[in-house]
Amino acid sequence: MVDTVIVEAESSPVAAVSWPAIIAGGLLAAALTLLLLALGAGIGFSVISPWSVSSDITTTKAATVGGIYMAVTAVMASALGGYVAGRLRVRWAQVPRDEVYFRDTAHGVLAWAFATVMGAAFLASAATVVGGVAASKDITGPTLDRLFRPDYAALTGGTGQRAAGVFAAGRDLAVDREVARRMFATFGERGRTELTADDRQYLAQMVAARTGLSQADAEKRVATVETEARVAADTARRVGMHLSFWLVASMLLGAVAAGLAATEGGAARDGR
Repeated sequence: MVDTVIVEAESSPVAAVSWPAIIAGGLLAAALTLLLLALGAGIGFSVISPWSVSSDITTTKAATVGGIYMAVTAVMASALGGYVAGRLRVRWAQVPRDEVYFRDTAHGVLAWAFATVMGAAFLASAATVVGGVAASKDITGPTLDRLFRPDYAALTGGTGQRAAGVFAAGRDLAVDREVARRMFATFGERGRTELTADDRQYLAQMVAARTGLSQADAEKRVATVETEARVAADTARRVGMHLSFWLVASMLLGAVAAGLAATEGGAARDGR
C-alpha cells in the first residue's frame, strides 16, 4: 500500500506596500491639483502655484483668499488620490485589522507625497520658463515712470531744457532707471527701510536733470516714491509670510486627507 502525502503549497508573501496603487493615486491627485489651480486662476484667484517664482498677489487679503483656495484644492485632490490608492492596493489576508489600518493610512500619505514631489518638480520646471518671461518685465516700471516723468512745461522753458539736454547727451535714461531700480530694490534687505542721505541726494539730482523739476521739487518726488517703495516692500514681506503659512497648512491638510481617505478606500476594497 502506497501512502499519499499531501503537501500544501505555501502562498507567496504579499508585499506590505502596493506601489502601483500609490503611483496611481499620486498621479490622480497631481492631475486634479493642476486642474483645480487652473480653475482658480480662471475665476480670479491669484495663487497659480505655490512653487511659482512670481505672483500677482499684492495684498494680505488676496493672499488669504488664495491660500484658502490652495488648502481646499490640496484637501480635495489628496483625498481622491488617497482613496484610489487604498482602493487599488492588494488584499492582505490574515493580517490584523490594526496593521491593515496602518498600511492603508501609509498608502494614502505615500500617494500624497508622490503627488507633492512630482508636482513640485513639474511646476518648478514650468516656473523656470515663466520666470524667464517675468524676469524681462520690469515690475517697478510704473514707479520709475512716475519718478522720471518729465515736467514738459519746464523742459520747454529754458533752464530745465538746457540742463536736461546736457545731462541726457552724456548718459542713457535706461542707465539712470536701472540705478534707481537697484536703489529701491534693496528695501527689506538686512532691515533697510530707507535710502541713505547720499543716495537720496544723488537720486534727486538725477531726477531734476532728467525731468526739468527744481531741486526742491525733485527731492519731494523722490521722497514720495521712496515711501511707496517702502510700503510695497513691507506688503510683499507680509504677503510672503501669509502664503508660506497657507502653503504649509495646505500640505499638512492634504496629508491628513489622503491618509483618512485611503483607510476608507481600503475598507471598501476588503468589503468591511
